[in-house]
Amino acid sequence: MNTFTTPLSADEAIDALKHGVDAVGLRVVAHINGQANAKLIGQEVPADQILEIFRPDFAIRVWEACKPAGHDIPLRIHVYDDQGTTKVACRMPGTVFAAFDSPALDAIGAELDALFAQILAQVPQA
Repeated sequence: MNTFTTPLSADEAIDALKHGVDAVGLRVVAHINGQANAKLIGQEVPADQILEIFRPDFAIRVWEACKPAGHDIPLRIHVYDDQGTTKVACRMPGTVFAAFDSPALDAIGAELDALFAQILAQVPQA
């Protein structure tokens, strides 16, 4: 797991990550906002947000390379509060896909690793 601390708030980190996703030509498939969802039931929780990221052409390539790997897409970046500190965590695509022992999937993972590195670089590290 690639995890680091950032001086940004969770919302600022999410905004920076979304900018990075757009910049590399991927798409935010879903933005899961844990604290907003908790508020819907009257609860307050520390920041906990997930961006699910992918793109249809990559999905097709993943399915062609290894259909069971479809379970692990879209890929995720988790932004959360850890005792007052904002953390960003991401299992890199190459690591996610390595479990399937598919050379074609490994190549896709390497391609996506480079894009995810660019996305994560949008968030300054503390």
